[in-house]
Amino acid sequence: MGRNKFAQNEIKEIAKLLRLKNAGNRAKQKLVRHDLRTIYEFNISDFNEPGKAFGEEELQLAIQRGAIQILDDATIADMKTKRARDKARDEAEREQKAIAEGEMTDWKKAMEEWENYGK
Repeated sequence: MGRNKFAQNEIKEIAKLLRLKNAGNRAKQKLVRHDLRTIYEFNISDFNEPGKAFGEEELQLAIQRGAIQILDDATIADMKTKRARDKARDEAEREQKAIAEGEMTDWKKAMEEWENYGK
């Protein structure tokens, strides 16, 4: 699941990408959906009815029904910072668990040993 809170300028960019998606061929549509997911964390499937196309009109309807919220730029920036911090924390926890369970090598420790080798 992606985000459901966006800044007004992000909504404008998302609408632009949706126009490109609906005008493009299959390959172009895949690229646009990828950009929506990776740049804006916007997943069409979070807001559309299964089997129906999702475009600008559906985006506006999702905003009107409250499925998508428009917030100010500062709030969105704070939200993105928190998401990045939480993602980094979760990744570090997964890495430590994998090391503890022997599924992964502690490359930081190995690098430290390598640097200290022969000193």
